[in-house]
Amino acid sequence: MANDPIELPKPWSDFLKEADSALSQPVSLTCIGGFVLTALYGLPRPTGDIDYIEVQPREAANEIDEVGGPNSALAKKYRVCFQNVGIAYWPDQYESRIEELKLNLRKLKLWVLEPYDLLLSKVPRNSPKDREDAKYLIRKLNLEFATFNGRWEKEMAPRIGNRERHTLTVDLWKEYFPK
Repeated sequence: MANDPIELPKPWSDFLKEADSALSQPVSLTCIGGFVLTALYGLPRPTGDIDYIEVQPREAANEIDEVGGPNSALAKKYRVCFQNVGIAYWPDQYESRIEELKLNLRKLKLWVLEPYDLLLSKVPRNSPKDREDAKYLIRKLNLEFATFNGRWEKEMAPRIGNRERHTLTVDLWKEYFPK
């Protein structure tokens, strides 16, 4: 990811600036999902939320929800919101690979999963939207199955429920990767 600040389209740019101004303290969110694909990789599918899996400091979770959660005034104003992902899976060592999304905000920092980890976070749900997002990301970045599968085997498969089902998904997704 480049070190240059990212220019987000409206309403995201305005929503995040107002959320940043409304926060009483510095807050970091670790983000996954469609917003990351849209902001960093140009996914053309619109999304209405910034899915996050972690908030730091933890005591800021309520403030994030009050400032920009689904029922907040900012969400009503901009029709986008922050969304805490209650159940999600991601690779064990994702924290060593997350990257800051450079937005020039004062208090709010968004951290994003790197492409392989982002892709792996979509395996357990495997919805039609997830499959389309996977195809897009793989093609856009020319990702390699060996890296994806290796990380699956080492960092996710050993600790995920219904491993056989998810391994089948990984095997099916192999066709999305260049040969």
